[in-house]
Amino acid sequence: MDAFSVSVANAMHDPRMGRAKGLGIAGTFAFFQFLMPMIGWFCVHKVVEVFRAVEPLIPWIAFLLLFYIGGKMFVEGIRGEEEDAVPVLGAATLIMQGVATSLDALSVGFTIAEYNGAMAFAASLIIAVVTLFICLGGLQVGKRFGMRLAGKASCLGGVILIAIGMEILIKHLGA
Repeated sequence: MDAFSVSVANAMHDPRMGRAKGLGIAGTFAFFQFLMPMIGWFCVHKVVEVFRAVEPLIPWIAFLLLFYIGGKMFVEGIRGEEEDAVPVLGAATLIMQGVATSLDALSVGFTIAEYNGAMAFAASLIIAVVTLFICLGGLQVGKRFGMRLAGKASCLGGVILIAIGMEILIKHLGA
């Protein structure tokens, strides 16, 4: 759902994005949703001690990344950049979003620890396919709202990203 929400925010930021860009965004989220459980599975089998030391930082990292990206989008919306200008969602920003929204999927790797490699791969692939379709839907929702909100879509998209980051952090602190 985090990837869905960020997809909505991205499409609101750029409601005129083409299919290729939308597929690239959804594909990036799907890739990271596939990769993170596999990394978690690998960590359980190979590097448990190292990962345990980093685990408490994961929600903080996700929060900071989403806060940064969301804040940047919010400020761009406040500044009221020209409507004709095409908003830039660069590869670095997209990768940060992909990592931030999939960090919690690392824990899925722990739950599939008893699976063999092929089963873990298949489970991660299912997660990736579901994420791809959910994000494509989120992009469509965001495009519709983005066209209606015109210049303030970036502000709302930024607020959504910040809220997701805060949700991840609050869940962690409350757990």
